[in-house]
Amino acid sequence: MSWEAGVVVAAEVVEGTQGDCDEGELSGDLMRAVGKQVKLLRERAALTQRELGDRLGYSEDLVSSLERGRRTPQREFLEAADELLGAGGLLRATIEDVERAKAKARVRHPAWFRDYARLEASAVEINFFSTVAPPGLFQTECLIRTILQGRQPLLAEETIEQRVALRLARQETLTSWPSPMVSAVIDESVLQRKLGGTKVWTGQLEHLLKLGRLRNIALQVLPLDCEENPGVDGPFVLLSPKGKQQVAYLEVQGVGQLITDAEEVRILAARYGSIRGQALTPRESLALMRKLLGEP
Repeated sequence: MSWEAGVVVAAEVVEGTQGDCDEGELSGDLMRAVGKQVKLLRERAALTQRELGDRLGYSEDLVSSLERGRRTPQREFLEAADELLGAGGLLRATIEDVERAKAKARVRHPAWFRDYARLEASAVEINFFSTVAPPGLFQTECLIRTILQGRQPLLAEETIEQRVALRLARQETLTSWPSPMVSAVIDESVLQRKLGGTKVWTGQLEHLLKLGRLRNIALQVLPLDCEENPGVDGPFVLLSPKGKQQVAYLEVQGVGQLITDAEEVRILAARYGSIRGQALTPRESLALMRKLLGEP
């Protein structure tokens, strides 16, 4: 999946999934738990929020925000509060986890992609039709880096590394439990194109073979000699978030759109069914990949 597209999301699809993109977005439960500890220790010491703030050199509002999990506590605050409140190392023990959560919060999906990423993470079914590169969830680290390094205009090295890490993290969706049911039809031209060179290409094919053997993944190839191709209009994704209606995602030349109109989604779902019918079976598809690798 590319990173350069804007995502248009209908409110009813992401209702209940959008959050405040502040510190701790990815670790709100941890911040609230730490805040509750601070509050209990403060009350045990018979101090008000203002009194605790005055003694530590912080404002009352900041202490209040920390206790409600709305702000990420700094190392200095946790160390000072641990000593002042006689926590016996309880607050100090959270410093490593808090700093790890802060690092993750700094490296996160671009704002335009977060809604789709949330839907994908909660999906019970995902269907891919790919004509340019393997689906992002199927890409090896080497291929992800190759694709991002080839972007024009060029991306900064720091941005590339962040996006590599984020795409790899998204792939945990494939092996999480309960696992979503995933199907993918990949055009054979994608398998023939040696993006990144022979070593990267070989590693990617071997990775696809591994994924194709998982119980929750059905991987098919649309052969080059296929005389009928209902997917000539381009790649797309069908996504079924848990408890929500199926949606579709389209992307081309840096423009992306999440489609929620029921009739448009129905048409794409029917088209996907036709594409799967023209593709090789999963067994035949894996055999083709082994042949491309020179295996018996």
